[in-house]
Amino acid sequence: MTRTRTGAQCAAADIRLLGDGRIGLLTNFTGTMPDLERTSDALVAAGAPVTVLFGPEHGLNGSVQAGETEAEAYDARTDLPIVETYLKSGAELDRVFLDSGVSTIVFDMQDLGVRYYTYIWTLFDALESAARTGLRFVVLDRPNPLGGVLLEGPGLADAAFASFVGRSDIHQRHGLTAGELARLFAARDLARRGLTVDLHVVEVDGWAPSDDFDGTGLPWVPPSPNMPTLDTAFAFSGTGIFEGTNVSEGRGTTRPFETLGAPYIDGRLASRLRERDLPGVLFREVWFAPTFHKYAGSTVRGVQLHVTDRGTFRPVATGLAVLDAIAELYPEEFRFLPPGERLDGPDRRHAIDLLWGSAELRTAVESGLPAAGLLGPTPRVTDVYGPDVLLYPRVSAV
Repeated sequence: MTRTRTGAQCAAADIRLLGDGRIGLLTNFTGTMPDLERTSDALVAAGAPVTVLFGPEHGLNGSVQAGETEAEAYDARTDLPIVETYLKSGAELDRVFLDSGVSTIVFDMQDLGVRYYTYIWTLFDALESAARTGLRFVVLDRPNPLGGVLLEGPGLADAAFASFVGRSDIHQRHGLTAGELARLFAARDLARRGLTVDLHVVEVDGWAPSDDFDGTGLPWVPPSPNMPTLDTAFAFSGTGIFEGTNVSEGRGTTRPFETLGAPYIDGRLASRLRERDLPGVLFREVWFAPTFHKYAGSTVRGVQLHVTDRGTFRPVATGLAVLDAIAELYPEEFRFLPPGERLDGPDRRHAIDLLWGSAELRTAVESGLPAAGLLGPTPRVTDVYGPDVLLYPRVSAV
């Protein structure tokens, strides 16, 4: 039974929440109602003056892989024009919004709760552009799938490590909703640039931040082609760092980010990880042949993470434990990808540094130091953020 009403559902019931004037809807396939009708269709049916659809990474329909977007010019259902925004920022994005003739940008996408998941940086860039161009900005809020109580992992060390997998200083597992992030970005990042934005958040009704996504009663719509389940999302918040290594993060399998492996890995890895007795997770030795991406078509060996208790599972600590075990067992074969080798285009920085938010992880492992030693205590969201950011009360028995 659905007990959580998303911001999109609230807006479709009362389009006055969107304000006046022409609307550009920045959305994708995760922008749905509880019955899985698209938000775009629901808003148009309710009489909202939506005149253009803006698409992010993976495209409006989600048919393409990471680092790609779609080529369709019009939406087949609404016949609205589609304008892609992926990797557009600054003056280029300003021109896209101004040329569209809208007065309000409405954002509706399901974030994953992880700093290096790119939808929130589409939000960041669009919010900053709205501030520069004087457009109204509305976030149709959605729950954080990983819950909104705990923070894990590092933030962004400084601007030298800013990228489309991290524009701003938030934790790897950030614990906030898209609406709360927008409030944080507006109050902190935009203010530092001397910018203000007419920001409005249509809040989620009936969400308990102590719950993960299953507690909402909402249907899980995979937020990208490689995020099939909620357990995948939990694992990704820790194992996404393997995108910056020569270990397959399981792209090209049916359980990406839960499955890790490489040609040089043998049975010792699963045994070593089981010895660690990490909370909320079990490890199974696996063989797999990715259909694309790293080691495509070759059989590799590794482990699958089985999340057994999401409440005690600490994905970032687990990801570092796996990284430490691989670096210790296979020091001659394991490596971080060199500068310029990454998924979403050329960049002369190490991918791992951008994912971690600093060079600290890479330099520690390359120096033979345990990566797990980089983590301190696990803070709560309320230890870091106050009512100027938080929209939903945090109460937890964790």
